[in-house]
Amino acid sequence: MTESYVGCCEGRTREDVLTLEREFRFRNFSEAMAFSVRVGMLAESEGHHPEIVTEWGQVRVTWWTHKIRGLHRNDFICAAKTDRMYAPPG
Repeated sequence: MTESYVGCCEGRTREDVLTLEREFRFRNFSEAMAFSVRVGMLAESEGHHPEIVTEWGQVRVTWWTHKIRGLHRNDFICAAKTDRMYAPPG
């Protein structure tokens, strides 16, 4: 699901757990890392923590709720907030 978490609510399955995952593209590692930090700050403020994988020019963010081994309303809220923080390279 690369366009939007909320727009395509199918998610992905990992180890039989439904997740919301999106890859965000950037011009370089520095921009990718800065976005990762912003997502981390969001996660701390929400008390809900995704998996964040940062690589050169991209960040993959995966939301799901560990406790219920699936998706909760909070996952969709945090995913939407993450989407709003992203500004595609232009």
